[in-house]
Amino acid sequence: MSEKTPVDFWFDPLCPWAWMTSRWVLEVEKVRDIEVRWHVMSLAVLNEDKLDELPAEYREMLATKAWKPIRVVTAAWQKHGDDVLGPLYTALGTRIHNNGEGPTVEAVAGALADVGLPADLIDYADQEDFEFDAELRASHKEGIEKVGQEVGTPVIAVPGPDGEQIAFFGPVVTPAPKGEEAARLWDGTLAVASVPGFYEIKRTRTKGPDFSNL
Repeated sequence: MSEKTPVDFWFDPLCPWAWMTSRWVLEVEKVRDIEVRWHVMSLAVLNEDKLDELPAEYREMLATKAWKPIRVVTAAWQKHGDDVLGPLYTALGTRIHNNGEGPTVEAVAGALADVGLPADLIDYADQEDFEFDAELRASHKEGIEKVGQEVGTPVIAVPGPDGEQIAFFGPVVTPAPKGEEAARLWDGTLAVASVPGFYEIKRTRTKGPDFSNL
């Protein structure tokens, strides 16, 4: 039996687009021989040097809501290992995005309980001198350097035919495809991403996830 192809996925639990893409890649895991490996990145870190260029509403969201969930996820990862990232992300995303609870401390605490992680991890949400800041930034840097500073979350990286990783932002998709439709999107994404010199394919957005609960 051949080994599964590793798929590295960088996420910030705050981002609804990353959430939709993550649900798609889990569908792909059911129909293609891949194994998703989860990593943290941070919209707050990504934008901290360009806050003056952002709309006031987005600046406020980053300042007040972006840090708490990612600190708790990073602390859980550092204290309990890589294997907690996928289940915790699913629990968080379900509460934040699907259930409309938003990135509140209560939602994060509930997600910890959902996956059986220690309740005191919530203490990291408001830890401004964050104990695992270096680890969060290193993981973020590893992901974002694969695709460049002008994109965001999610970042996906897979082994290319020559052994080098192919990395890309997205795909941005909603709703998340299932079954063979998910597989077709996966195959097509890998095909275009593997072409040397390929950078972007895009069309006008007609609908998307609800940002109102963030």
